Amino acid sequence: MKFIPTCLKNVIVVEPDLFRDERGFFLETFSQDKYARGGIMGEFLQDNQSHSTRNTIRGLHAQRHHSQGKLVRVVTGSIVDVVVDIRRGSPGYLKWIAVELSAANFRQIYVPPGFAHGICITSEFADIEYKCTDYYDPSDELRIAWNDPSIGVRWPVETPILSPKDCEAGTIADQIELLPLYLEGRP
Repeated sequence: MKFIPTCLKNVIVVEPDLFRDERGFFLETFSQDKYARGGIMGEFLQDNQSHSTRNTIRGLHAQRHHSQGKLVRVVTGSIVDVVVDIRRGSPGYLKWIAVELSAANFRQIYVPPGFAHGICITSEFADIEYKCTDYYDPSDELRIAWNDPSIGVRWPVETPILSPKDCEAGTIADQIELLPLYLEGRP
């Protein structure tokens, strides 16, 4: 199992060990001890699954006070997974990465608390599973426009399918006072 650091501190790509034979394959998708040794800390409290069609973008999402860490993987199809550092005062503020996750490459990504997260479906459809370190709280949602020019994410689609809530999402500049604060020495 490989835990690959990214240019965003504490954002980690996981490449699990895959065991194939004539019957198919086996892999371990989570082990608290192994993942903690790989730098993924925290207790996961909630598991989620989503199903979306090609060109759907979900995001950019975060929670303000009940910030969630997320461990994301694709079960069917493929996506581009985007992570943005939205912690005010962070050395990585508004920096982002995009990683392909797919049922074929088995990769996972860990999105720490304090980061915004979004996905774009690049296959006909995709099923995504993710573990969260805090519970979803609709009153705590922070939605950032997928095409916010101050972030500049280069999505693989120009006219995405969006939810009504994501269509109404504001820019970082509109929500600056709602963003989490970076506290040095804390993840």
